Amino acid sequence: MDLLVAGFDEVGRGCLAGPVIAAAVILDPKKPISGLADSKKLTPKQRERLAILIKSNAIAWALGRAEASEVDEINVLQASLLAMSRAFPMLQVKPGWARVDGNCFPDVDCPGESIIQGDSKFSEISAASILAKVARDDEMVTLDVIYKGYHFAKHKGYPTQLHLQKLQQIGISPQHRKSFAPVRKYC
Repeated sequence: MDLLVAGFDEVGRGCLAGPVIAAAVILDPKKPISGLADSKKLTPKQRERLAILIKSNAIAWALGRAEASEVDEINVLQASLLAMSRAFPMLQVKPGWARVDGNCFPDVDCPGESIIQGDSKFSEISAASILAKVARDDEMVTLDVIYKGYHFAKHKGYPTQLHLQKLQQIGISPQHRKSFAPVRKYC
């Protein structure tokens, strides 16, 4: 049997609010998925369509997360690695190799490599990028309903002019990362 390779990526490192969400994906070489790319280079509609295909055609996939409070406690890089390490044991099939987007490798019981811009180079990392982005965007839409007035559904927690304006007007929510400079001044 061929070596199973899992791709790992995370989304939400640059956000001021919400969790960091990571995905791990083992693609099935017998069921290639056309159009996989770095999630940032795809439209929301393309990501949604591809996420459905990934979930139905992958050998295995899983999500992991680190909450905003954990980002504050351990920093965003460590929270990203933690989210990836939480995704790994959720895989129904264990890979023999891991490819991780970036320059750091999470604490997982699997050999592998970290690859800068891996989400543009390897389809399994692209797939992980897409699943993480879709999951996080969906969560931010939900948080928009819970924490009215911040417009999380619109900016997804990123430091847009609208988000900064809302922080100034209404202060922080429990989902905001207090260790991030634009948020810290409102604590």
